[in-house]
Amino acid sequence: MGRWNYPNVYTGILAPEEQGNTELLASHEQWHKQKLSIKEIASLRNRLIYGRTQQHIAKARERNQFTEVLHEIAMTHKSVATEFRLQKPLGKHKENHPTTPLIAKAAPVEHVQLQENAPVKQKIDYLVNDTDVKSTVAMQELQKAGIQTSSIMKLLSAGLLGRKTARKMVPTRWSITAVDDTLSKKKLEKIRLNKELGEIRLVHAEYLGNHYEFLLLPGTYAFEVIEISLTNQGVWQDHESNFPRKTYADSVTGAYYANRLALTEYLEKIQRQAQCLVFREIRPEYDAPCGVGILRETSREAFESPYETFNTLQEAFTQIQTRLKQPIANYTERSHLLKSYGKQKKLFEFF
Repeated sequence: MGRWNYPNVYTGILAPEEQGNTELLASHEQWHKQKLSIKEIASLRNRLIYGRTQQHIAKARERNQFTEVLHEIAMTHKSVATEFRLQKPLGKHKENHPTTPLIAKAAPVEHVQLQENAPVKQKIDYLVNDTDVKSTVAMQELQKAGIQTSSIMKLLSAGLLGRKTARKMVPTRWSITAVDDTLSKKKLEKIRLNKELGEIRLVHAEYLGNHYEFLLLPGTYAFEVIEISLTNQGVWQDHESNFPRKTYADSVTGAYYANRLALTEYLEKIQRQAQCLVFREIRPEYDAPCGVGILRETSREAFESPYETFNTLQEAFTQIQTRLKQPIANYTERSHLLKSYGKQKKLFEFF
């Protein structure tokens, strides 16, 4: 579901013209796993047709043949053979955003029909049909069951999660942030009760010109993301303290929540809390939007890699600088977290 011209939005199904295993065409997890280039991702996206219909958000939840097919596709974890009949030739999709991969081919749908049964995992089937479970609980249960984050986002966007009276379709871009935000918030409720990390740790990863450094510091939970583009020196920055964030991270936007989910998954795994400063260096080779999903997977890759430990902040900064293509001071001098961390250390030393 798109958000362009909200509340009169486009709702549709992405489908290629060919048959076979086509899961790779729109899967951020698979793009990252196979380390596809931006050119390869763009080529895959250009093979997709966006068969869609435009309607008011309030009417999008009404059941008809189109929404029933859309729901079945949202519930399945595999590609499904589908037949389209379009009302007119393909045109250019109007919705475009710098953080969203472009869908080049779009046309209104006259008729759509599945050509085979869509396989659905038992946990998804159970939670979609349980209309007494809150969407936040359903998301947690799906993640615990090993359902991919992208699948949970599809279910939420299609209006298939939550209590019956609260269910509604959600623009896909909003559902992505909603899932990342909800899952990480729930994890933080327990993480804040854990012991503090006892050392300075550093992990890093890079994909498609997005270079990440995650610096973990001893202390009560805090989180900050600073992004700097090498192309135009643009800066985006958001942060939160140990108290739950109540406003949207409107500078970093969706990437903030994707980074935070990867962090909370890691802290949950090691049963610790920590302060985390995220350095994202956006390099010139990242010259086309590929979606927040690749940033989430790159962040997860960092936390799945071996970590480095340091005795002092300066040692950690020196190591980070060896991998950055700009002065680390561009980040450290802006950081709210480091300013607060320095004050905490001085207070501790005073006593």
